[in-house]
Amino acid sequence: MQEATLLIVLVIALALFFDFTNGFHDTANAMATPIATGAMKPKVAVTLAAILNLVGAFLSTEVAKTISNGIIREGDSGILISPELIFAGLIGAIVWNMVTWLYGLPSSSSHALFGGLIGAAIVGFGVNAIDYGVLLSKVVFPALLAPVTAGIVAFAATKLAYSITRRYDGKPDGRSGFRYAQIFSSSLVALAHGTNDAQKTMGVITLALVTVGLQDSDHDGPQFWVIVVCAVAIALGTYMGGWRIIKTLGTGLTAVKPAQGFASETGTAATILASSHLGFALSTTQVASGSVIGSGLGRRGSKVRWGTAGRIGIGWLLTLPSAAVVGAIAAFIAHLGFWGVMVDAVLGLGFIIFIFLRSMKDEVGHHNVVSEVAASGEAVKIKKNPKPKRSVR
Repeated sequence: MQEATLLIVLVIALALFFDFTNGFHDTANAMATPIATGAMKPKVAVTLAAILNLVGAFLSTEVAKTISNGIIREGDSGILISPELIFAGLIGAIVWNMVTWLYGLPSSSSHALFGGLIGAAIVGFGVNAIDYGVLLSKVVFPALLAPVTAGIVAFAATKLAYSITRRYDGKPDGRSGFRYAQIFSSSLVALAHGTNDAQKTMGVITLALVTVGLQDSDHDGPQFWVIVVCAVAIALGTYMGGWRIIKTLGTGLTAVKPAQGFASETGTAATILASSHLGFALSTTQVASGSVIGSGLGRRGSKVRWGTAGRIGIGWLLTLPSAAVVGAIAAFIAHLGFWGVMVDAVLGLGFIIFIFLRSMKDEVGHHNVVSEVAASGEAVKIKKNPKPKRSVR
């Protein structure tokens, strides 16, 4: 009984740590562009994002239901998934998040989580443990459609912004008034992120509680205390900044004009909020990237670097299977029983410490987050506007 209690505590703790990594991994989705255009100072931006992530986590639980009672067949008509396998799946997700954070790569925390859980479930129960219909409809199809949808919205918004406004300030970047609008649009993205990403951890914890009988499988959504702790965890992670990924996205977008930033953030927020309402567990990273590309296409004179976009896309494709492999290995070790889980915990903790120590060699913070352009984040390059010619009277 003590081992079972300790195990469920470990699962919840690991799930909350994943939620924390999700927060600092995805801060860039909302705040990289306003930081780059000077709309907000770096520390102010991440503080605002943390508060709005906290609020957003209380606004919807549809995505949590997708995870706790959807992708993995569990219950009377499916498998009896154990806390050990949930623990292993979380190991897979966290390992991938930490690796991509170290290298400043904008990957999907959502797909890392799904990959880890799927890999662990397959090792434990075989390929029939996965509800592939739900996986396709709620995860795969949204992953394909959401970036395109967000890109189209951002493209249209950029075209509209430039068609109805005039350059009135005489500055090289033009339309700098959109910087103020970016405060609103980036805040909306942060709020939307809370409504989608915090729900995934809620779903994992709910699934763990169901496996040990602490919650009825017919219970409609996560318990209130689960919502609260997940909201706090993702908010704390967001406040930490995730400066490496902000640097990758933000410094690569320094030439993006304020009007484009506003348009891309609006497209991102609209797509995420709509998907959260429908219960689609999409990747906010993919949505944000699609919006940036759409805004780049929408501004005359901009150039989209399709080679870089393609490399980012390959990274997205690798996320789910890579996390699944790690989750499967962790599940194989967890099959040894309680002590197997302890081995997983020690190995996982050791890996996390190693990543943090390695990151200290080239520390990135709010003081140097926009210092130099990172090639992996330079998705859109904008040509400089020519200086306006003075009229001859």
